[in-house]
Amino acid sequence: MRAVVQRVKNARVTVDGAAVSEIGHGLLVLLGVEKYDKEADADYLLKKIVELRIFSDADGKFNHCLTDVGGEIMIISQFTICGDARKGRRPSFTDAEKGKQAEELYEYMVYMAKDMGLKVGEGRFGAHMEVSLVNDGPVTMLLDSGKLF
Repeated sequence: MRAVVQRVKNARVTVDGAAVSEIGHGLLVLLGVEKYDKEADADYLLKKIVELRIFSDADGKFNHCLTDVGGEIMIISQFTICGDARKGRRPSFTDAEKGKQAEELYEYMVYMAKDMGLKVGEGRFGAHMEVSLVNDGPVTMLLDSGKLF
């Protein structure tokens, strides 16, 4: 399971011109579910994301996590994060999990984030979405449940 995590001042997702969800200060997570991912991968990644110290303290140092600053989180499913563009010019998505299984793990992560008491925004699985954000910093992290990076 892979995630692109961006610290944002706000983020919003629309589908067919209609707002689906929006958050204020917090984290935007673009989530890719890979073949063979399990709930344990989602648990690991969510804990890592929520506890990631990428919010500044009074001295400007990264010492605070999402819950320390009362931040919100938006989780968007994005299978293209699992793309492999090392060979040729067209990315391969053979490592991305297929529809139903990917959706179940995505929904599981959203559920677990809500269960942690976080305000959670979410996209619409499988839809063509427009995601807008104000990146704060910018601060962007790449995470992988297989600890590849």
